[in-house]
Amino acid sequence: MGLSLVVVFAIGVIFMANLFTYNQSEVTIQELSVSSTDEVLLQVHDFGGLTLQLPGAFAQLSADQAMALETEGYRIVEHNLVGLSAELPIMGGKTYKAMTFNGQVPGPTLRVTQGDIVKMTLCIPDDEVLPHSIDEHASQLSATNFGAVDIGTCQTYIYKAEYAGVFKFHCEGINLAAMDQHVLSGMYGIIIVDPLNGYRKLMVEKTTIENGEVKIDRKFHSADALEFQLHFSQLYLDENGNYDQQALFQHHASQNTVNGLALGYTPNEDLNELIMGDANKNIFVLQPWNSADLAQYQGKLMYVPTGQHVRLFVENQANEPLYFHLVGEIFDRVIQSNYVQAKGQDTHLIGGSQGVIIDLVFDEPGVYAAVNHDYGALFSGAAALFVAGDFFDLGISPSYAEALGNPSDAVPPMGKQSIAHPMINLHGLYTDERAAEVQEMIDNGKWQTVQSQD
Repeated sequence: MGLSLVVVFAIGVIFMANLFTYNQSEVTIQELSVSSTDEVLLQVHDFGGLTLQLPGAFAQLSADQAMALETEGYRIVEHNLVGLSAELPIMGGKTYKAMTFNGQVPGPTLRVTQGDIVKMTLCIPDDEVLPHSIDEHASQLSATNFGAVDIGTCQTYIYKAEYAGVFKFHCEGINLAAMDQHVLSGMYGIIIVDPLNGYRKLMVEKTTIENGEVKIDRKFHSADALEFQLHFSQLYLDENGNYDQQALFQHHASQNTVNGLALGYTPNEDLNELIMGDANKNIFVLQPWNSADLAQYQGKLMYVPTGQHVRLFVENQANEPLYFHLVGEIFDRVIQSNYVQAKGQDTHLIGGSQGVIIDLVFDEPGVYAAVNHDYGALFSGAAALFVAGDFFDLGISPSYAEALGNPSDAVPPMGKQSIAHPMINLHGLYTDERAAEVQEMIDNGKWQTVQSQD
């Protein structure tokens, strides 16, 4: 028989009490090295973990139930993930001890339609140091389903995606223990659930003059849109690139990231040469990923036409509020959980583990910065640059993506109302092995359709 909720809570208190000491004026947090943390986690795992024992009313679907639903007309979509440890670069030339899904940060995006059956399988290879787990926020399952997957094994979870929106998935550590370390070391991603009846047309309101009188001018754009995905997160690291829990509890982020990289969407030396005529003359004030020798990590920009409907899937993957702002533009529509939350908004507050869908049209050629408008976050990496139209007079239209492509990690899988990107370039916090796989999918024209279901 499983442990009661009270007993499990008591175990959690005892476990956490070993990490914290309190007095009346401060909280002191014991900083554990990675080796000692691993030992503690394995002891917790061997003991049985920190497990919530809840009623079975929210049990996952069985394989037989899923097959029966498929015969009725439901679609089954697979989401195959592998937990992998890796040494990955950070801004400044150092590396950190990353935990990844499939050798990339963020993990591969899954895209389904409302009502689809998701069949998610997580495997942990024999040579991994720790077990891992999964929590898919698009599901409605008892928390007891998301236990640790042991080294050398796989676990499959099956559920129906009932609600439209953009949802986080992440590792839950070892039965909740060290979930913070696993997530903030890179084990997170998103599931996009498109509404069954489709996205709505976008109405953009401006003003115009008619017979000397200022009037509202409404323009409607097709629901079809050019799409990007942006995951905002933080890194909490010590000087050796190990996870630093003390820094987390003190809110001292080492770097803020977009899609795993701090300032990863900035110009590079190739663009310097193209636009400035000199590879060593930077276009932007900060270009930390300049060199072509950085391969998949070299800085890249995102390119959009003017006058076209653009849809952004934005997720706050980490621990601090995200004040999402696009410098130089206004959000024409903000959607959360398939409901409009705002129109004509300049900054939208996104809490931890929340996602939103931003619809907008870039009106004029220019450079626009998607940022966390928390100044500490912005200047430690939470910024990504878009270029709209032919701002640099290169004679390339309707956007520079026609010749330069858009970065692979910023492009989600296509849905029924997605506009295809004209070209994709390799970019992302990928291991070299994963980068080779992504490049092959790009070359075969599969990246915009299949990222994790292969």
